[in-house]
Amino acid sequence: MTKFEDRERAFEAHFALEQDQLFRAMVRRDKLFGLWAAERMGLPAAEADMYAKGLIDYDIEHPGDEDILERVADDLAARGVHADLPQLRVELDRLHAVAKSEILGQQA
Repeated sequence: MTKFEDRERAFEAHFALEQDQLFRAMVRRDKLFGLWAAERMGLPAAEADMYAKGLIDYDIEHPGDEDILERVADDLAARGVHADLPQLRVELDRLHAVAKSEILGQQA
């Protein structure tokens, strides 16, 4: 194998690792966001976990932050909890940072 081929494989492996970490961080973020929303809705622990898992599935089926934000806003409103989209965006971004930190911390 040439040095060029070695270098190409290294770049491909690094890219694959980054993509895996990105996906895992998004899944973790969605779970944390779902648990956060469930707490505000007053859901018991078992229902909160199911809600968070459902939110993960929803985000995979409907990629993009806007869909998940609108769904959580609608779910909160249905339970009588007021939260506007900018507030939810702040929380989603905060939890994304937490999730990235957790995922990258596992790699160390």
